[in-house]
Amino acid sequence: MTAVSVSDNAEQSRYEVRLDGELGGFAEYVSTDGVVTFTHTEVAIEGKGLGSALVRQALEDVRAKGLTVVAECPFVRGYLDKHPELTEVTSK
Repeated sequence: MTAVSVSDNAEQSRYEVRLDGELGGFAEYVSTDGVVTFTHTEVAIEGKGLGSALVRQALEDVRAKGLTVVAECPFVRGYLDKHPELTEVTSK
């Protein structure tokens, strides 16, 4: 059984996704004045849904903190286009 976990590594300004404890990717961000700007996403292990899990949980975490998202990263922007239920946390 595979375990996927996502955590905010605030020290490195990125959300990280792990598959069975192994780093599988990350979404880098800049956080200022209540706005989290996602700038770059990288997934090392493809085909396991890690990118989607990473972005969904990162966006849900930002929403839970009452912050706003700016999606400069094409992967995050594309995810939001496919999942309009999460767009209430975004700005242009």
